Amino acid sequence: MSTPSSLEELIEALRCLPGIGPKSAQRMAYHLLQRDRKGARRLADGMSHALEAIRHCSRCNTFTESDVCERCASTKRDASLLCVVETPVDMNMMEQTQAYNGLYYVIMGRLSPLDGVGPRELQLDRLLARACDGEVQEVILATNYTNEGEATAHYVSELLRSRGIKVTRIARGVPVGGELEYVDAGTLAQAMRERKNVEA
Repeated sequence: MSTPSSLEELIEALRCLPGIGPKSAQRMAYHLLQRDRKGARRLADGMSHALEAIRHCSRCNTFTESDVCERCASTKRDASLLCVVETPVDMNMMEQTQAYNGLYYVIMGRLSPLDGVGPRELQLDRLLARACDGEVQEVILATNYTNEGEATAHYVSELLRSRGIKVTRIARGVPVGGELEYVDAGTLAQAMRERKNVEA
């Protein structure tokens, strides 16, 4: 007996989620149809509404329902600082630290030539225009410490420094509360290279 094509479409649609393979997608589809049709409807309606209502902030490029997001519209934030992150999730993590009160720019990805993602796909010209608006005094690069994140940080720093903009990079090293015994050698080596003076 063949599977209904609408069910196959649902299973395939669920596979677009990160970390969801064919078996997980099949389990989710059967669960929604068999045990939680109300939840399935809510999921479909929520996704449909989000796709209609959510767009990119014209200043920082994150997701918002208005032209300018709440953070960019706030007068309480330091407009001289611009933190560049890869995703809105990264921006939210930075906010949770409560150690930063500047503005952001979300590039929505990272350079990855093997995947066909270059400066044009990331619209880095928009970042450049934002960083050169006359208000920004320092750009803080907070891309991930992956090969692609490092390449992105390097490319963006070269782009901005050639225009006389101060560029800094978030530090890396031993995590707070971490024990040296459990830290990998690469992280420990980086922490040693980025050591700083002890202040009284």
